[in-house]
Amino acid sequence: MLVLYKPNIEFISEHAVDPDKRRYAVAAEGPRHFIDIDVYGKYPYPNLPRTWKDAVAKFGEDSLTNNGIVPWYIQMMLRRLTNAFKNKNFSSIMKNSAEIGHYIADAHVPLHASSNYNGQKTGQKGIHGFWESRIPELLAEKNFNFFIGKAEYIKDPGTFIWKRILESTLAVDSVLKFEKELSVQFPADKKYSFEKRNNMVVRQYSSAYTKAYNKKLNGMVERRMRQSIFAVASFWYTAWVNAGQPDLAGLAKQSFSENDLKEFDELNRKWQDNKIKGREGE
Repeated sequence: MLVLYKPNIEFISEHAVDPDKRRYAVAAEGPRHFIDIDVYGKYPYPNLPRTWKDAVAKFGEDSLTNNGIVPWYIQMMLRRLTNAFKNKNFSSIMKNSAEIGHYIADAHVPLHASSNYNGQKTGQKGIHGFWESRIPELLAEKNFNFFIGKAEYIKDPGTFIWKRILESTLAVDSVLKFEKELSVQFPADKKYSFEKRNNMVVRQYSSAYTKAYNKKLNGMVERRMRQSIFAVASFWYTAWVNAGQPDLAGLAKQSFSENDLKEFDELNRKWQDNKIKGREGE
């Protein structure tokens, strides 16, 4: 698999964010990134069927969609990637590899498994980006260890991803509680700072506050990132094995079609347009 993935690592890195960009253009995209699992009762949520068919029969597709569908959508993406490998379709392999990685990573974020997804219910608005963006942007490059060993074949992808979802929702209490505790200890002028980001000066959580929060979390962000890296690699490997382990050497020098490039440009254009509109409306 290395002969195909390594030469295309820049594409995968760049286009792993395409699902987020698509949220601006496709109404159905949003629910694919999360599941408000706490609306289904109490941990471990035995009333929520783990298979899509049974869940639809019990709750209806509209209700499930409103509360997020990420664990089921990841399994659908796995089938897409498997078919792409079977067909030796370079474009489809690359696009689905990049995008399944995004959804798997989202499933490892605690607040993607909670209806209190941005602390809006507890007076902690902004905590979502604090956990998943500010901490890794400040600390990951120099402090996190991303060497996680070899990918493994996943015999039961459904059970695997539901386990990760349950881990995420269990971590929500700590994510919220520790930030509340820390907020009491830091005066406002020490909690936030103004820093330059993307050529703009923005107000964000200070470096000191971020480091203190990461310490209270005892490395949770790094652990979940490591787990998500392992999961993404293992889902790629599982798709390839399930496809019959096709020889990928002949695909390594292929490139994207003009239609593919137009598709990428159009998605990026819509994303940029909506970013500008959103900024103007603030």
